[in-house]
Amino acid sequence: MSWAQEVLPFPPQPSGSIAGRTIQESIYNPLPPQSHLPKDAPNILIVLIDDVGPAQTDSYGGEIHTPTLSRIAEGGISYNRFHTTAMCSPSRAALLTGRNHQRVGAGQIAELANDWDGYSGIQPKTSAMVAEVLKDYGYSTGAWGKWHNTPAEQTTAAGPFDYWPTGYGFEYFYGFLAGEASQYEPNLVRNTATVHPPKTSGGHSYYHLSEDLADDAVGWLQNHKAFAPDKPFFMYWASGACHGPHQVPKEWADKYKGKFDDGWDKYRERVFARQKAMGYIPQNAQLTPRPETLASWDSIPESERPFQRRLMELFAGFTEHVDAQVGRVVDEVDRLGYGDNTIIFYIWGDNGSSAEGQNGTISELLAQNGIPTTIDQHIKALNELGGLDVLGSPKTDNMYHAGWAWGGSTPYKSTKLVAAHFGGTRNPLAIRWPAKIKPDRTPRSQFLHVNDVVPTIYDIVGITPPRVVNGFPQDPFDGLSFTSTFNDAKAREVKHTQYFEIMGSRGIYHDGWFADAIGPRLPWVPGLPKGFFDENGLLAWSPDKDIWELYNLEEDWTQSNDLAAKMPDKLAQMKELFIMEFAKNNGFPVGGGLFVVAVRPDLRVSPPYTEWTFAGNMTRMPEFAAPALGNKENVVTIDADIPANANGVLYALGGFSGGLALYIKDGTLSYEYNLFEIARTQIKAKDRLPIGKVNIEVETRYAVKKPAGPLDVTLKVNGVEAAKGTVPVSAPLAFTANDCLDIGTDLGSPVSVDYYDKAPLPFTGKIEQVRVKYLGSSAQVQEEKRQTDGIIPAAD
Repeated sequence: MSWAQEVLPFPPQPSGSIAGRTIQESIYNPLPPQSHLPKDAPNILIVLIDDVGPAQTDSYGGEIHTPTLSRIAEGGISYNRFHTTAMCSPSRAALLTGRNHQRVGAGQIAELANDWDGYSGIQPKTSAMVAEVLKDYGYSTGAWGKWHNTPAEQTTAAGPFDYWPTGYGFEYFYGFLAGEASQYEPNLVRNTATVHPPKTSGGHSYYHLSEDLADDAVGWLQNHKAFAPDKPFFMYWASGACHGPHQVPKEWADKYKGKFDDGWDKYRERVFARQKAMGYIPQNAQLTPRPETLASWDSIPESERPFQRRLMELFAGFTEHVDAQVGRVVDEVDRLGYGDNTIIFYIWGDNGSSAEGQNGTISELLAQNGIPTTIDQHIKALNELGGLDVLGSPKTDNMYHAGWAWGGSTPYKSTKLVAAHFGGTRNPLAIRWPAKIKPDRTPRSQFLHVNDVVPTIYDIVGITPPRVVNGFPQDPFDGLSFTSTFNDAKAREVKHTQYFEIMGSRGIYHDGWFADAIGPRLPWVPGLPKGFFDENGLLAWSPDKDIWELYNLEEDWTQSNDLAAKMPDKLAQMKELFIMEFAKNNGFPVGGGLFVVAVRPDLRVSPPYTEWTFAGNMTRMPEFAAPALGNKENVVTIDADIPANANGVLYALGGFSGGLALYIKDGTLSYEYNLFEIARTQIKAKDRLPIGKVNIEVETRYAVKKPAGPLDVTLKVNGVEAAKGTVPVSAPLAFTANDCLDIGTDLGSPVSVDYYDKAPLPFTGKIEQVRVKYLGSSAQVQEEKRQTDGIIPAAD
């Protein structure tokens, strides 16, 4: 088209005026404003929900009420063979760039990045995100919610900000950079500044993140209407829901009381029948069986069932609640008169439903830290906090049993993190665009991938994919436009080949066939599989040993009939095709995303420092960028001015679901190590602190040097031991994904039960300085790092 340009940004518009020696001799003739867009360029809204499966929404046969998704589907069209990557950051990178995830360095989440090109954790500027291109063409661009595509070590207030949303073309961002956040006490960013959440949201007397994100997006829309009504907008609204922790006000969960009492096996049967009755899946589709490694509902002891049921009720309420917030944004789009010419992509899931809660939990990072627990321990700790009604509140980071996630992936095999099966990758997509798309309830069954969205947007707007953006030659697209399907449910399939791979779980689609290998890990099974390492502790798993499966998808919708043994030549052809696709997308080595997760956890992302000096008012340092006070031998030294009857937090790392804190209560120094709510170790001095200038030290050493090993903690006041205790089990990875280190206060989720009701409990005296130092020589520190870093971080 005439306005298309291969090199972006567009050059400044030249002056139409002619300058003479004097004003009298000059000609003033400004040219009319230059537009690079067609007059009917649509507004664009992408909604992305986190960690939800195809069988959870009642829009497509599930049992969780999602009226906004139904509204978009009924007013537009739906796709039942749209695919993601099986993991969060990779799907988001592919969605926003139009490229395969490993081509843009997103073969793993940012916190688990490594040095291979496909796993660097940095989306290169050679694959410009859609916001950058739309901005240059004249769109207003904004993003809300979960980002999770910035290198973890670059998420502090010091930046650098090149790989934050504003560095990728979003003129406005409000949300969080990590993989998950508390819905009640999130660590938030507006553009490039850390901000504290408001006290209330959604017109209520309480705060909830999903509501806050909707509030902010509605406000942005109103400003856009007032200040730039002639410009189209691009909005990317990516909720933190329904990723763990599953947190929502009690009344939303109570809507589902009793609805899941018969368990996940029966749920799956009911939904399967409903999916067929609705015509969302073919009548000949087969319901895949429960894997032997996943517990049946009948095997759950009666004493544990109320806990497991309530976890699912919380998830259901959480899910309905976030869909309601999407509804508020859509309502405002319509109210402002934008609805007819706004194309809405409502993507139900950045991967399949998540089995990372494993056996069900009140504190989800227990599993990711590799700490074994029993359900009885969870129930006991929960009862001490107030019982089942506490689930979903700020006091728990609960996540449901993997069986519910499997039910949410009906009728497919597996869940999130399994790229080989559609339970990890097949997510519903609904599109509404009243101006150009006629409502049609016939599902579109063309095989599509999340990387197809950006090419489709460029096709709609009339943008030639740029050859150069900001001086960077651009990588080729892997996605293809599917606009041909908008008003033709039977349109010819545009995508012929697509590979999948996450941490060794892999597959390849080609013209109706699918070949896959499940890989070494099953996300619902705790720990690493037997035989992953040999007797010498060396990696024993090899992709060459994996068993491949083969399916004819034209006859087998759910990967039920494995033809690998019957058609070895076809399987060999598909495996060779996978290798070629994987190679050209920087995917090698196969399983490269496992490197930091399991092979070398000592090389996970962490600060390069062994010493820090903080001012007394330093706050909101993300945990992945902060000193590892809970799993490294260290000494913290505080110079403080202690007043009479001193109170307050001296420092806190993490939150109520897991963390540690040093605080003063009525003049007495106290320390708490909160092991994910299952166990709390409190160490308190016998004597009150002296008044005036005081030097306080907290020394942490391993009693036994091993992952999750016990810690000896000593408190000293002016060089004299004031208290000492042992933490029986430590957190080898991290306490939280998105909480922080605070000094002089506890601004996020409060760590300790001692001051929970008085948080953030700012210190009543003055902290002059805080120094942190890892103990031992540099070589010893690195060896300790190798031995005591995390086991299996959260893969989101």
